[in-house]
Amino acid sequence: MNVGAIPKAGRADNPGETWGWHAGEGEAGFHPRGLEAVRACAASQPTDMLLVVRHGKIALSLGDPARKFLCHSMRKSFLAALIGFEVESGRIDLSATLESLGIDDREGLSEVEKQATVYDLLTARSGIYHAAGYETPWMRRIKEKRHSHAPGTFWCYNNWDFNALGTIFNRLTGETVHEAFDRRIAGPIGMEDFSLSGDRPDGWHETFEISDHPAYPFRMSSRDLARFGQLFLQQGFWSGMPVLPAGWVHECVMPYSHAGTRGAYGYMWWLERDGVFLPGVVTPKGSYAALGAGGHYCLVMPVLDMVVIHRVDTETPGREVGNFGMGRLLRHLLAALNDTS
Repeated sequence: MNVGAIPKAGRADNPGETWGWHAGEGEAGFHPRGLEAVRACAASQPTDMLLVVRHGKIALSLGDPARKFLCHSMRKSFLAALIGFEVESGRIDLSATLESLGIDDREGLSEVEKQATVYDLLTARSGIYHAAGYETPWMRRIKEKRHSHAPGTFWCYNNWDFNALGTIFNRLTGETVHEAFDRRIAGPIGMEDFSLSGDRPDGWHETFEISDHPAYPFRMSSRDLARFGQLFLQQGFWSGMPVLPAGWVHECVMPYSHAGTRGAYGYMWWLERDGVFLPGVVTPKGSYAALGAGGHYCLVMPVLDMVVIHRVDTETPGREVGNFGMGRLLRHLLAALNDTS
């Protein structure tokens, strides 16, 4: 693994048991008038939570940071983080083929499809366009025709890859994605709200008639999601101690694939490419995000030492914030910076 540089604020500036606040907007490096434009923009659309963390402290919070929302596809970035532990231990080999792992599906995979590797799934380059569950209408629209591309040759954002990775993780580790996340990440970084106990756990599986591979949804509060983003901002360190394997964050956010107008794609993380990430705004170089349908963003901007969390109550029909709405909000937020902190 390539070891990336630890940000200046990185190793120990994360929160303790609770998030700290900047003494004022100026201390966080924002113009108060500029943040008024951010608040107005958020109020004009179905934004239910906006949380901005800079230099390890909260600079702006709109909404209830403890309220839990469905994470949608941000679940994939959670799994990407966990796979690093298994690669380091040797339990998961990124070069292992689906054939060697005994992975198949309802319609049957061809001999060519079975040559796809764990790495191909992790980078959304498997070439397997078998039916999959938990897909959005957009994902169904962009899905390639079955057998149209050989493994490793073509990028397509494809839930079959991501769901099958969950199956592989479970089989090779003996833990669900949620159990491992709770033990490996949520506990060590002090998430305040995440829980797998009770009648409504924050992680579960959804099964489908069309595929053997279930989805592994999460529900999470914004303040806990900000901790996850801060962990990546700090290159996997928390309170000066390594939580993620050395170099894994850097490996996750390398631009393995060109993603058109959506920037680039790493290990189940979306990346800025030449400023391209969201429409209508030039995103700082080196930024990356975990994204969920309907307006869920965990955006990490290392050059600004900043994490931005955006949530929408997408379980209420008709509530969503699209890429253009988030791009407008981010444009106002970046304009509010005074670049002196």
